[in-house]
Amino acid sequence: MTRSPFDILTDAASAHIISSCLSAVMEVGLPDALADAPRSVDDLAAATGTHADMLGRVLRLLSSYGIFEARDGGYAHSPASLLLRTDHPQSLSGYARMANFPVFRKSFEAISFTLRTGKPAIEEVFPEGVWKYFGSHPDEARIFNQAMSDKSRGVIAGILASYDFSRFGTIADVGGGRGHLLRAVLAAAPKAKGILFDLPTVIQESAGIASDRLKLQAGSFFADVLPAADAYLIMQVIHDWSDAEATKILSGIRRSAPAHGRLLVIEAVVPDVPGPSWAKMVDVFMLALLAGKERTRSEYEKLLAGAGFRLERTIDVGQDSAILEAVPI
Repeated sequence: MTRSPFDILTDAASAHIISSCLSAVMEVGLPDALADAPRSVDDLAAATGTHADMLGRVLRLLSSYGIFEARDGGYAHSPASLLLRTDHPQSLSGYARMANFPVFRKSFEAISFTLRTGKPAIEEVFPEGVWKYFGSHPDEARIFNQAMSDKSRGVIAGILASYDFSRFGTIADVGGGRGHLLRAVLAAAPKAKGILFDLPTVIQESAGIASDRLKLQAGSFFADVLPAADAYLIMQVIHDWSDAEATKILSGIRRSAPAHGRLLVIEAVVPDVPGPSWAKMVDVFMLALLAGKERTRSEYEKLLAGAGFRLERTIDVGQDSAILEAVPI
């Protein structure tokens, strides 16, 4: 059914209400309490320490948007709310909690600051920036790290299903964090060896994953020489940076890459067609919180060319994300 102009505008103006209700049921642990079978509102209220009437009204609203499902006089999981369970293999529980952090809410409330100045809105709320904020708020930093891990898990599954890594002898993961992607790739390509490159503090925290097939190398991709490899992975890193800084990162890879090397940039790609898109939403996160951006395929093609690479193909891996495969020129 076609949505009316009234529906479109009121849904957009009230989206923060949905987000706040979702955050509230996550805070009280309702998705895990609901488990595998429908439960009455009274049972759920008793299990979560909440007020039954108020909980029922919140669940009524969320279920109208496909988050939970009204069934058998109570509520059950919908396909969407199943992803809120902490034990789901593609859980997005961390992301659902992170998206409504107070500092994020306040930043989006100040987004007119970004429109006026071109600077991230968080600078109006917390001038030291998002990374220093997390440094002084360890509980929120932990949830943020979980959210990033949750989000990458689904993308990694799509990467492994969409690309054959067995042809490479050495694979370097640039800015690869604690090696979740690289370890999954090495498991899928048992003859390959890997090099995890990241900042010294990250590498120190990841010391336990080193093996005869996985080498750790500390450094800055802005200042240090990157390892030589047959293939380079760089996942959800480029979107953190402006075009100028992203070009510096990619140029550093180009200086180390052999002529036969392959660069696999893994990012959300903004579609060129109208309509809702996860990548478009994340782009506004970047606009409000960092100096980075999500990009279209043509923008990545231009960015790669400026760093000495030619974009050969784009491989969809799900969740609005893609492998952008490039070769040195």
